[in-house]
Amino acid sequence: MGHPYEPFMREAIALAELGRWKAAPNPTVGAVLVQDGAIVARGYHTACGQPHAEIECLRDAAERGVKPALCTLVVTLEPCNHYGKTPPCSQAILDAGIPHVVVGMADPNPKAKGGAQFLQEHGVQVEMGILEQQCRDLVSDFLTWVETPLPYTILKLAATLDGKIATRSGNSRWISGPESRARVHELRHNVGAVIVGGTTFRKDNPQLTCRLEGMEDAGKQPLAVIITSQLPNVPEAYKLLTERPQQTIFWTSEDSAASDAARGLREHGCTVLPLPMSGTGALGGRDLAYGLRWLRSEHNCLYTLCEGGGKLALAMLELGLVQEFQLHMAPKIMADSKAPGLFDGRSPATMEDVLGLRMTATEISGEDVIITLRRRED
Repeated sequence: MGHPYEPFMREAIALAELGRWKAAPNPTVGAVLVQDGAIVARGYHTACGQPHAEIECLRDAAERGVKPALCTLVVTLEPCNHYGKTPPCSQAILDAGIPHVVVGMADPNPKAKGGAQFLQEHGVQVEMGILEQQCRDLVSDFLTWVETPLPYTILKLAATLDGKIATRSGNSRWISGPESRARVHELRHNVGAVIVGGTTFRKDNPQLTCRLEGMEDAGKQPLAVIITSQLPNVPEAYKLLTERPQQTIFWTSEDSAASDAARGLREHGCTVLPLPMSGTGALGGRDLAYGLRWLRSEHNCLYTLCEGGGKLALAMLELGLVQEFQLHMAPKIMADSKAPGLFDGRSPATMEDVLGLRMTATEISGEDVIITLRRRED
């Protein structure tokens, strides 16, 4: 038997998702007030600088004529206990006379934590850790920002049912359907940078922009990052070089970064960043974490989207640099052993040696299925 407030916590989690992207760099948080086994008020953190979920929930209660002193507050994250852009939610909960608070997870931010203890010291019954893993997944972006210097990286790949990402000739348009492709454009609209490997850059000649109607503002397009040791010559007709070189970044080896091709790219407006050696075998031993830290520190990229190819995707997963993996599975079968697959480059001897992930969500997208996966240790 689960905790009796789990259904209400699931509703709070769903509410919190409505604040995704706009809440950053704050966590996405949802809250509901429960009275006599029913939700009577709702709230979520709508955007950074706006009232927190608990305050929005109390405002909703006031508009509905609900008395918080007769309710239980269910909230995905421990109420904050400090003065930031808004007053502490712990004091607002106490002032409202709420006798019982159910919390999904403790606040990992040392500046804000302590709300649960404050409430308990003032006579409020507090229960912690209800659907804790789901609540941790909800704020995995915030956890990344608090605990590491990295951006939150989403890996997106599209594949057929037999795990193929293109035909043997390299054609991949289109594996997934229009609904799934629109989801990718939404992601591009919300991230600070889109990352691809050199093979994807050369074969697909991508734009790496959001092209959904109403979201095509060139000033809001993500940076385009290409990881390759084979830098292109500027005259070559790549869309990124002709359409937005100032937003294009090449991560490459130190030798390539000192080449004539690199000099030409810089003169054309591109950025060429040499990645130091990391000591691992992935992608020639280049330090991908260095590049990601650079994106966050130099360009304030809180979110990055990696769109492959397979070698880059595997390297990112093996290095623990992917916080969220969205796999778009299309109901198609290629049945060609020579067609490129999702991943290649490992040779595990036993099933104990395979790279394991955990599935956190599945969603129908047109004819496709979008599977969300995370690292098992997260």
